[in-house]
Amino acid sequence: MKWGTKYGPEYVNKLRGMVLRNLTIPHRFVCFTENATGLRPDIEVKPLPEMNLPPGKERGWRKLSTFASPLADLTGPTLFLDIDIVITGGLDEFFSYLPGKFCIIHDWQKPWRITGNSSVYRFEAGAHPEILGYFLSNIDRVKSEVRHEQAYLSRELHRQNKLNYWPKEWCVSFKYGCIPRFPLNFIKPPRLPGTAKVIVFHGNPNPDEAISGKGKGLRHHVLPTDWITEHWR
Repeated sequence: MKWGTKYGPEYVNKLRGMVLRNLTIPHRFVCFTENATGLRPDIEVKPLPEMNLPPGKERGWRKLSTFASPLADLTGPTLFLDIDIVITGGLDEFFSYLPGKFCIIHDWQKPWRITGNSSVYRFEAGAHPEILGYFLSNIDRVKSEVRHEQAYLSRELHRQNKLNYWPKEWCVSFKYGCIPRFPLNFIKPPRLPGTAKVIVFHGNPNPDEAISGKGKGLRHHVLPTDWITEHWR
């Protein structure tokens, strides 16, 4: 899903290339967007699902529109991928793991909380319309209770006893799982964990910044990271 101007079409195109190299099962690659300019011809383009959001900080709320029923013409198991991830391993298991159930990343920073990270989640298309419906009917209330869309999504599915997490070694935070801790991040470049299938870039840096070494601040300073170039294409 791509909206606004934060990420250009090259992010979607690179994601398509990574999926092609790492997913062996038959699939459709669909991008929901209001601007398809520059996208590869082998990417299916669908309009963004309608979502009348009030003005304010976005915080990923638009992702909740993936729980519309119907969701365009999608059916069956659907894997949502943020466009700023880097895929480093096979994706087939993301479809065979706990088939039919909702799965999401367990957030790394505070693992004692139920909150998931929605950079990678799988669901059955059209199976959870109440997630979107309740939000749209109670936008102000939800925003006063939780900080962002993934906290709301995790809370609601936990209440239904339908919240499941990927194995923790599959989806690794670049910030917390690859960059050495301060002050070693000024001496050693980020590592690629051998068990990782997806590297998640949240906050800063983005993949292109990490390649050239443009992390911000002492804790997130990053040396040039060559292995991203091998995968992010």
